[in-house]
Amino acid sequence: MRYLALACDYDGTLARHGHVDDRVVASLEELSRSGRRLLLVTGRQLPDLEHAFPRLDLFDRVVAENGALLYRPATREEIPLGQAPPPGFVERLRAHGVDPLAVGRAIVATWQPHETAVLEAIRELGLEWQVIFNRGAVMALPSGVNKATGLQAALDELRLSAHNVVGVGDAENDHAFLSLCECAVAVANALPSLRAQADWVTRADHGAGVVELVERLLASDLEELGPALSRHAIPLGHAGERLLTLDPYAPNVLVAGTSGSGKSTFTTGILERIAERGYQYCIIDPEGDYQNLGIVSFGDAGQAPALDQALQLLEEPDQSVVINLLGVSIEDRPRTFETVFSKLLALRAQTGRPHWIVIDEAHHMLPEHNLRAGEILGPAAHGLVFITVHPDHVAHDALAVVDRVLVIGHSPAETLRQFGETAGVRPPRVDPAPLATGDALDWPVNSRAAPLRFVSIPPRTERRRHTRKYAEGELPPDRSFYFRGPDGRLNLRAQNLAIFLQSAEGVDDDTWIHHLRRGDYSRWFREAIKDPSLADDISRIERMPDTPPRETRRLVRQQIEKRYSAPP
Repeated sequence: MRYLALACDYDGTLARHGHVDDRVVASLEELSRSGRRLLLVTGRQLPDLEHAFPRLDLFDRVVAENGALLYRPATREEIPLGQAPPPGFVERLRAHGVDPLAVGRAIVATWQPHETAVLEAIRELGLEWQVIFNRGAVMALPSGVNKATGLQAALDELRLSAHNVVGVGDAENDHAFLSLCECAVAVANALPSLRAQADWVTRADHGAGVVELVERLLASDLEELGPALSRHAIPLGHAGERLLTLDPYAPNVLVAGTSGSGKSTFTTGILERIAERGYQYCIIDPEGDYQNLGIVSFGDAGQAPALDQALQLLEEPDQSVVINLLGVSIEDRPRTFETVFSKLLALRAQTGRPHWIVIDEAHHMLPEHNLRAGEILGPAAHGLVFITVHPDHVAHDALAVVDRVLVIGHSPAETLRQFGETAGVRPPRVDPAPLATGDALDWPVNSRAAPLRFVSIPPRTERRRHTRKYAEGELPPDRSFYFRGPDGRLNLRAQNLAIFLQSAEGVDDDTWIHHLRRGDYSRWFREAIKDPSLADDISRIERMPDTPPRETRRLVRQQIEKRYSAPP
């Protein structure tokens, strides 16, 4: 469910001439029974509102006084969100002959044509106050207080994201809170400026328009309005002058490419832009590739993630999280992934979040032999990003839910072929030439369109080398180094740099020199550790034929420790 809450204006929206019809009340009751939250966002003062509409119990929160007062109907608590009118302000308005004049906890309200007198009083007293209009109403409020700030305070209390809210209004003072909502709706009688801003305008006016909105929410969760919400789209890159974007809600994405092609960097750029738009994400990170995103990470090379703490943090809408499985043994990671993912889906069912779930090394988390992948992902999988170097090693049922394939690296045609054969779709024909660094292919799987080549938007900052992962973590067997020796009699596995250095000191000289002369060390640093700079320096050591084994060991260790904080 995308929309977990409805935020409504009162006068001119729910109410006509201050009265709410019984049909509108029944519609709100039905929406509440669907599990959605209801919020009332109004310029009225609370006593006046309670007198006009005694059914405030329908709402989880009421934002009154145009954002200056938060009311909890269940407990009848009032929380001021703005300072009281300063001394002398009300007296000055009365002296100017402003009548009628209503004074709330923070708001001071009157009607046109008294806006000039209100502005003059603010200027004369040197106040940092603002004037907001609502059709004929004139409202003076502390600077920065409006319906959007009041709604945000209500959402914070309910731990809801504005991206899971649809708002509906009719007048000038509704612009702010509708801009905050994921979907902005105007009733048919709304001012032209508000109708122009809205993502959708109801056919009916006033409360009947709200009923129309509720009926569509219950029927389809407003899925049909998705194309109208392009203002939320996530930029991917540019194909000439065309900007490629990603729908922030519906699709499942596969990021695939050859080893060392920069999949993590590419994905980091997308996640930065997802975060900039206020969406929440969670990365399931089996190899510690996402420790430098500036968000909280749970787990490291030495310990498994504290899952309960991660889920607790994710209950806050503005907190994204990395769940690092580096401290979980390789054979246990798929089972741990299932546990983590099931809990994330349960949280999403309650809160609509995290909006995005990123599954790195998908061929390890959902391997091809996993016959339960469809059951694990669920029947309504959405907002998933799978990242893999081996699409043909990912479970068929996982690839079957992919809507967009983003390909980078040296073998785009082969990557798409692997995806197509495993997912059971015909892969498109593409130029087999390697993609340049920063270039990518975008293929909408369920479209007849050919893959489109584009230049991706890079992350704002370069990602630093993940020293702990390579120094102390556990690389999978296919990326570990094996000291075998000239006769293949050994099989010493080094799954990280610390063990590599320990093994390098312990193996005999013939074994050490055998791998050195073959260029095995620089190849491993380049392909598995993905550090071309280290690989180049080690390659130079490999080309020093007269240097004794003891000295080459020392030089190799020196180069590793210079970059990776002296592994033990």
